[in-house]
Amino acid sequence: MRHDPLAPSETPLGFLEAWEQLIGGLGTPMLAPRRGRKPRVPLGDLLSGLTFHVLQGAGTLSEHFEQLFGAPFADSSWSDRRTRLPWAIFAELMRRALRPRATKRQPEAFWRGWRLVALDGTQFNLTNTAQMTAIKKAQTRRGSAAFAKLTTTVLLELGLHNPLAAAIGRRGQSEWELGQGLLAQLPRGALLLADRLYGCAAFAIPARTICARVGSHFLLRARGRVKPDVVKRLRDGSRLIRVRLRVPGQPRDDGPLLEVREIRVRVGRPGHRPSELRLWTTLMDLRTAPAVELAQLYARRWEHELYYRQLKRDLRRTDVLQSHTVDTAAQEVAAMLLASALLATERSRAAAGHTPVLRVSFSKLLGLVRPLWLMLGVFGDLVTDRQKQQMVRRTYTLMGRCVTAPRRSRTVPRAVRQPVMRWARVLEPHSVAGPLQFAVI
Repeated sequence: MRHDPLAPSETPLGFLEAWEQLIGGLGTPMLAPRRGRKPRVPLGDLLSGLTFHVLQGAGTLSEHFEQLFGAPFADSSWSDRRTRLPWAIFAELMRRALRPRATKRQPEAFWRGWRLVALDGTQFNLTNTAQMTAIKKAQTRRGSAAFAKLTTTVLLELGLHNPLAAAIGRRGQSEWELGQGLLAQLPRGALLLADRLYGCAAFAIPARTICARVGSHFLLRARGRVKPDVVKRLRDGSRLIRVRLRVPGQPRDDGPLLEVREIRVRVGRPGHRPSELRLWTTLMDLRTAPAVELAQLYARRWEHELYYRQLKRDLRRTDVLQSHTVDTAAQEVAAMLLASALLATERSRAAAGHTPVLRVSFSKLLGLVRPLWLMLGVFGDLVTDRQKQQMVRRTYTLMGRCVTAPRRSRTVPRAVRQPVMRWARVLEPHSVAGPLQFAVI
């Protein structure tokens, strides 16, 4: 496949240039002035060094910091500085760095002009240290879980796997609580996709208010137990419904009222039992938002799960976070999210508008970015700027050729081998092939 490299002005020369482009004009946050000796290592170098560390494979934080800046910094000094850093620094850093990046050159990131955004959460395993007391282990039917979990919720730009905002449960907050807090950071002109956790009036009512404020919309999968009142049946088979939010301590009819469009779709493959999908949306125009297209679009939400798999299996490849306290573990997760934003930008540059961004292999791109940035950081003073540009452009050309085949649709049912709550149980593994069929009911 022919791949035209980018212009020299579009390609950063190393990690630090890419970091500066990620942060933008606001720069890194600043600590409040304090008395005493000035720190030997500036805060900006600490933040960029930590992000560079999570991008690497084997090695310690001090080793990677020396590779990046050529200055030694002991692991004990790192531990002391990270322990004293307030979380507000990382929250502000993510607010400045995480922002929409898809352009019209990436049509896969849009649907009918709406920027596709997904909301979902995941959990990271924490080490079993005495300092991990702020978050309790979950109880299972076999006793306490092996590890405490750090819940993280991300607002993700689909089509690029670019994080737009994130919330990390440093005090044991649930995904539901973190997800509600991220609504305020929904970008303009977006279509928000979310799963059944958010498919209720308690989330949809504030989401509708925020969407109306910024000119966005949502498409949620509704919970099966919600029983709405049907106001009107529309021409395409969808319904205009009303759902009232029940407020504890108030009469049933005094709660806020939600009015949305509900789409009920039967999804399945020929010769196999179909399943029913209930969707709520604020897109009311039947011509610009057909019911079947919205049902097919909702399947794009699964990209969020693939994004989390890339974070855990490709970027870090560790079963547990390396940090020994809850706050430093949250810092590590924040650095991973910043690193994923960097890689989303590099992936977009490698695609160069010739192929969908997500078709560029994440693992292969990471395998090319790591040695390039290491070489430019350690040996950059041994080559000229022209040679650096040639190496960078050639690397981007190689990245653009690492194109994977189109992803197949899901063929394995969502089930488990051991019974957990209401999940279907797997007795004999099997796979179902064939195109999905959607029918509005």
